[in-house]
Amino acid sequence: MLRLIDFLAAFLGLLLLWPILFIVTIIGFFDTGSPIFVQVRVGKNKKPFKLIKFRTMSVDTKSVASHLASNTSITKLGSFLRKTKIDELPQLINVVKGDMSLVGPRPNLFNQEELISERDKLGVYEVLPGVTGLAQVQNIDMSTPELLAKTDREMIDTLDIKKYFRYILMTATGSGSGDAVK
Repeated sequence: MLRLIDFLAAFLGLLLLWPILFIVTIIGFFDTGSPIFVQVRVGKNKKPFKLIKFRTMSVDTKSVASHLASNTSITKLGSFLRKTKIDELPQLINVVKGDMSLVGPRPNLFNQEELISERDKLGVYEVLPGVTGLAQVQNIDMSTPELLAKTDREMIDTLDIKKYFRYILMTATGSGSGDAVK
């Protein structure tokens, strides 16, 4: 049932938000020359998929977890997109495709070995990764792999329709600051 809700909500979101997506894409061309950021991430059952976001860092930024990237890499537009979480909107395409859910553990990079190990121990990869989740609204990022994996497992074990919509609403209204950047 949640997959159907994911699909319908993401599809409607793309239909309603296309003007914002279009405008950010145009502005992004002037900001970095490459407004869309695509990166291979770890998906359900550790299957790779291509995560789609708006670019918030300069094009030459090394492909590392956000908490390992330098704050100086973030562009002025990128700072705004991160604060408003608009940079996450293209992930609605991932949700429609079935690579992601609206709510689930945030997908990590394949080079985040400690996090992969912690999530493996707890079976976190048995579900689709999400745009947001319990860890995000509690400001737990990928810099604390053990805590993140435990929080992800807690969310998986307790997720119901009420919490699903609560996490989405909390994210949309500003709870959670996303992954820290040093």
